[in-house]
Amino acid sequence: MKTQRIARTDLSVSAVVLGLMRIADLDDEEIRTLVGAARDAGVTMFDHADIYGGERHGSERRFGDAVSFTPAEREQVVIQSKVGIRDGFFDFSAEHILRTVDESLAALRLEHLDLLLLHRPDALVEPEEVASAFDALESAGKVRYFGVSNHTPGQIDLLARTVRQPLVVNQVQLSITHAPIIAQGVAANMVRLDQSVDRGLGMLDHARLHDITLQAWSPFQKGFFDGVFLGDREHFAELNDVLDELAASYGVTPMAIATAWITRHPAGIQVVLGTTNPGRVTDAAAGADVVLTRPEWYRLFTAAGHVLP
Repeated sequence: MKTQRIARTDLSVSAVVLGLMRIADLDDEEIRTLVGAARDAGVTMFDHADIYGGERHGSERRFGDAVSFTPAEREQVVIQSKVGIRDGFFDFSAEHILRTVDESLAALRLEHLDLLLLHRPDALVEPEEVASAFDALESAGKVRYFGVSNHTPGQIDLLARTVRQPLVVNQVQLSITHAPIIAQGVAANMVRLDQSVDRGLGMLDHARLHDITLQAWSPFQKGFFDGVFLGDREHFAELNDVLDELAASYGVTPMAIATAWITRHPAGIQVVLGTTNPGRVTDAAAGADVVLTRPEWYRLFTAAGHVLP
């Protein structure tokens, strides 16, 4: 598994991350099998959030019940969680951040998180509140590093002006078919072309300029929770033809090629898997070691419906 360094940290991480959003209904042995398959495939990073699992800390609690690490194993893995989404509103208040981290650590049965991300932008955010919470968490040894999820460059810069710690990660939706942060830059300034509309506000270039690691969630989704494009020949026949062809050429699965399309980007984007199927984890993880050529990468890009002007 290809590994990379998260800039401005001492964290060496796998290019593929295992997301634990859907594990609440699995039994202990199923969770251990899933995590074991990920570890065997070279995955060293695990992604949580306080809201995953049908109830607050549901998935974190199931993970903590099922999985335990020796001190040596704990040093080899990177565990992150997210905070800020509540029932009907978003909340970046210091009180909520601090309470939630304590609850997450208790649920996970851990002494610290390697990364804490602010989940969805809080329109009522007060950066001073966030800074106070981050300082308290860092000084107490409860969180090592900090980042955000689904944030625009301006929202990151607003926080960064006050928060003392670097914001080192931004987790965003990205797949071959849902790639506005990449596709817009290819077709910038093209009149009457939807692709040229800047929905990410320069998110990709901002991340590269400021040493922020992007993490791609829903890497196989057609759009915003519209189902997967893999095998969807009604809407993405050409794309699936190319995925199948390249998969055969590299001796991997189409899912691996879809992963490779993201990890091939020089921004060093991580792929966050949401599956609970150990075999799919293995298949997808294999894509991190596939280095697509430029023609292959662009062929997938255009087969997905994106325009090269």
